[in-house]
Amino acid sequence: MDGPILVPTDGSEPADAALEHAIDIAADTGATVHALYVADTNEPSLVRVGAEVEDVLEEEGQEVIEAARERAAGRGVDVDDRVIQGQPRNVILEYAATEGVSMVVMGAHGRDGIGEYLLGSTTERVANACEVPVLTVRTGEGARRSYPYGAILVPTDGSEHACAALELGAAVAARHGASLHLLSIVDELPETIDAGTVALSEDVERNYEEHLEEAAAIAREAGVEDVVTAVESGSVPREVVAYAEDGIDLVAMGTHGRSGLDRYLLGSFTDRVVRTSPAPVLTTRVREE
Repeated sequence: MDGPILVPTDGSEPADAALEHAIDIAADTGATVHALYVADTNEPSLVRVGAEVEDVLEEEGQEVIEAARERAAGRGVDVDDRVIQGQPRNVILEYAATEGVSMVVMGAHGRDGIGEYLLGSTTERVANACEVPVLTVRTGEGARRSYPYGAILVPTDGSEHACAALELGAAVAARHGASLHLLSIVDELPETIDAGTVALSEDVERNYEEHLEEAAAIAREAGVEDVVTAVESGSVPREVVAYAEDGIDLVAMGTHGRSGLDRYLLGSFTDRVVRTSPAPVLTTRVREE
């Protein structure tokens, strides 16, 4: 993740927060920031009159990019900038796949009703489909950013996606000399099941602890000296966010790349954490065969 960093930007508050965080990382690692403005000429609210709309969007994009370049220059960070017309998600994913970037840094936008839940945000769609890690920076109440990272949280359940996040989180922690917090969560049981009849046994709890011990060993082999493990019970997104509120600087999670109506109605655990985490969230996905 020491290579070029892609930052899609539109001049909004979340995009500016993502840009600032990317500049912090680039100033530390010597990476180049790729500032990308996507001129979405398919936006339904636009009234198109010949090439006029395209020209206006191009001009707006150049202004946003120039502002990004000036902010980066103040920190001694090199910028490669582009203004590209197209559908934002597709343009961002294609750019990330073809331009050799090591990471995408994006702002997380808030939710404004059921339409957002049904359609998803560009950030979440990119995070679920991108071949390189995506670092999401949220703005709003309770959001904070700290760099270099001092404490990194990796929720883990032993799945393939969680293992990918563990490897990534451990690598970042080792680089920063940060503590790595490994969290396993016993998810809440469905309301239709009587919790008294399916209480967790000592064997189940022992299995969680053994998994965390294995994960901790992997982290130490990656060079992490300070590893903390914990088992919590409750809603996965809520417990991750609650843990992150206590001094965590970065959350690393795997994405499941779900599809279908249930994915858009309910969202994945990772999407929910991205929308509510006080700290930036670094996501990675396993390449599908």
